[in-house]
Amino acid sequence: MSRTPAPSSRVVVIGAGIVGCSLADELTARGWTDVTVLEQGPLPAPGGSTSHAPGLVFQTGPSKTLTEFAAYTVRKFRSLDVDGRSCFNPVGGLEIATTEARWADLHRKAGLAASWGVRGELIGPQECKRLWPMLDEATLYGGFHTPDDGLARAVLACRAQIARAEQRGARFLDRHTVTGIERADGRVTGVTTDRGTFPADHVVSAAGFWGPVIGAMAGVDVPLLPLAHQYATTAPLPELAGVNDPRDEASKPILRFQDRDLYFREHTDRLGIGSYAHRPMPVDPFTVAAFDDAPVMPSSLPFTAEDFAPSWQDSVGLLPALGASRVAEGFNGVFSFTPDGMPVLGESRELRGFWLAEAVWVTHSAGVAKAVAEWMTDGRPATDIHECDLYRFEDAQRSPAYIADRGAQNFIEVYDVIHPLQPMEAPRPLRTSPFYPRQQELGAYFLEGGGWERPHWYEANAPLAEGLQLPERDAWSARYWSPIAAAEARATRERVALYDMTPLRRLEVTGPGALAFLQRMTSNNLAKKPGAVTYTLLLDETGGIRSDLTVARLAEDRFQVGANSGADLDWLLRHAPDDGGPSRSSEAESGGVQLRDSTSGTCCIGVWGPLARALVQPLTRDDFSHQGFGYFRAKQTFLGHVPVTAMRLSYVGELGWELYTTADLGLRLWDTLWEAGQEHGVIAAGRSAFNSLRLEKGYRAWGHDMTTEHNPYEAGVGFAVRPAKGDFVGRAALEGRSADTESRRLSCLTLDDPAAVVLGKEPVFVDGAPAGHVTSAAYGYTLGRGIAYAWLPATAAVPGTAVHIEYFGEKIPATVAQEPLFDPQMERIRR
Repeated sequence: MSRTPAPSSRVVVIGAGIVGCSLADELTARGWTDVTVLEQGPLPAPGGSTSHAPGLVFQTGPSKTLTEFAAYTVRKFRSLDVDGRSCFNPVGGLEIATTEARWADLHRKAGLAASWGVRGELIGPQECKRLWPMLDEATLYGGFHTPDDGLARAVLACRAQIARAEQRGARFLDRHTVTGIERADGRVTGVTTDRGTFPADHVVSAAGFWGPVIGAMAGVDVPLLPLAHQYATTAPLPELAGVNDPRDEASKPILRFQDRDLYFREHTDRLGIGSYAHRPMPVDPFTVAAFDDAPVMPSSLPFTAEDFAPSWQDSVGLLPALGASRVAEGFNGVFSFTPDGMPVLGESRELRGFWLAEAVWVTHSAGVAKAVAEWMTDGRPATDIHECDLYRFEDAQRSPAYIADRGAQNFIEVYDVIHPLQPMEAPRPLRTSPFYPRQQELGAYFLEGGGWERPHWYEANAPLAEGLQLPERDAWSARYWSPIAAAEARATRERVALYDMTPLRRLEVTGPGALAFLQRMTSNNLAKKPGAVTYTLLLDETGGIRSDLTVARLAEDRFQVGANSGADLDWLLRHAPDDGGPSRSSEAESGGVQLRDSTSGTCCIGVWGPLARALVQPLTRDDFSHQGFGYFRAKQTFLGHVPVTAMRLSYVGELGWELYTTADLGLRLWDTLWEAGQEHGVIAAGRSAFNSLRLEKGYRAWGHDMTTEHNPYEAGVGFAVRPAKGDFVGRAALEGRSADTESRRLSCLTLDDPAAVVLGKEPVFVDGAPAGHVTSAAYGYTLGRGIAYAWLPATAAVPGTAVHIEYFGEKIPATVAQEPLFDPQMERIRR
């Protein structure tokens, strides 16, 4: 099925804030000129978040995707002007540190900037003072200066893009309140307003914090929480008198005082102060006043001075000159937060042609608009957007209570120093495997992902860690880590361990058309006898890696698919015969193919290690020998009293099986294996050991090591592409390509110092210049040194090449290695 709509498509965009205006500009620039933008308020400042936004654009963050969105926003707005006034003021950004923890984090942020190609420099207190003379430099450890950041003039950028889009044929209609979304046969057909109906082939909700209201009209969940954020402006300051041109407003960098959840920007002779330090103030989007009924504008709520009082004192402490001033005016401005802090983008599967471009801040607005416009016109965005995909959320993460809890927590943590493994504390536990009671008994240390409680190590194994010689870790890498992980990795290599693999998504694909469908959708050849298991890829039309899968053919017309996320199921449902039919649920039946998500009703234990066969074989009458049960094979059998689907796979590089059963029998399966394993020294092991073992073996993790921005040959998974099998999605784009034709490669690095550790996303330097970034990293307990996978130019991705990885400002020597590092002959898995 082609997802590229016809050039004559009629588009209605709901919302003329910065996202809607940017999208209209991007669409019309691509030849889609039949675009109507509907806005309930007056243009060009209709009263949403754009109308009050302070316009801060800081490009650097942990998300490469958001950084690319912000970088495009900077480039685009710098190119726009209205009446000779630029839509972007490149004053730069300055983040300061008043604590050791923040100063260390700014070193990490400088590394992220280098990884993502953003100019930035760590500077001392005196240089901070030079950039911001009002600062009390005695309170500072230093700062991070980003000269290309600055202030987006959002309303001005809207005006510029409205003018361009209108010249190409778009129309912008203000004072049109949307009252309904029309549909027929599972597709959107138009938008109803208080001033008429507008036919449409595509409708884009860019309504900002009103997104849930528009979504409800369309029957589509929009998982965002509007929250109020305090912004105050001082009285005129003598220190700023005559300093700034009123047309520019500001000349100093945007100042972020994240240790107190504050930021500052100039308004000619005044300072604007934004605070995240107050209590979360959720706003019900269904009760927000209309423009004409709002005292100021719908997104501007009355200022609560008592909430701001502590922030004012913190501001005076940092900028003593404020002690002689006061808050002249302020407001509580409304904008959107999601459960994970990322935008919500994409086309609804429940209502085809209905798109979301929601929970987008001014910082990322033009970049998001570009991605959505590419998605609509070309069928895919050039930037990987899996972190923003509408279908990344599980059903359990879509409840109003969950959205409220997580959205509020994201507001609280917006300026906190967040460790990459740090979980939110509520609501937990939410999703647990059937093994959860036993894991608790063993002292599991749980982290959370996708709502699942995931054991990272078990305190019951602490005695096994005694006496292990491990390098001492710094405070950052020691967080959410334990030396017990080393003991669990060792036990897996030497004996046998049980791993809870339940959170990995499982799909059932059945029916007479199942094989043909999966052959068309994936890159490897699945036309094998029942009992075969195949590693394969989901590609998009350009050959980019949407996901990697393991597909077990359990019968002629029944397959079990191991997938990564809800977006995988969404992709398959959209491409199923006859489009799979509009489906709110996680299953569909059409064209001889049935798709069903079986994750919640099933569970899985990975039994891995050299003694795995000794543990499992006595529990079954079936032959689990290497000859009787080969690698990448599957059997349906019984272990004790438990029916299981056993697959001989190993993500840790050891002999073993993934054992699946229904959730009601999961606890019995665990107990059966645990009891049988006692004579073999079985342990339960967690994800910390798992990640170390999989990197020693060179196994990729989709979403970390490879995404849609990478093709199989550069990612090192070209073995999973079989062009000779016939046509499949992405095949044409890969013709003539191989590992030898690629200009970059995912490369294995080993750290030269056996005591060194990195965690991921650090920049990699070749010949002193940034050349790539780390994707996954862990300490290899079997090898006795750190491992990192990184994207590098092909010229540097040669075993023996010396590189450096920057970790908190320190250049750590590393060497490109031949992979896999462990058991390259596959002798341990195939015994």
